[in-house]
Amino acid sequence: MDKDRLKGMGNKIKGDVKKAAGEMTGDASLEAEGHMDKAKGHVQQKTGEAKDKVRDAIDGKDRV
Repeated sequence: MDKDRLKGMGNKIKGDVKKAAGEMTGDASLEAEGHMDKAKGHVQQKTGEAKDKVRDAIDGKDRV
């Protein structure tokens, strides 16, 4: 598993926590940060998945 996938999962979780905290406290800025962190995490996770697919294809592990 690529490190970008792990970082992405972490950022998605961080984003969910910030978003929920912002909603509970009425802090729109914190909620927006949560949305941004979650989006960043999604992109990182997809980047890691792509790297894994390329690596697997080079190694001959991809059976598509």
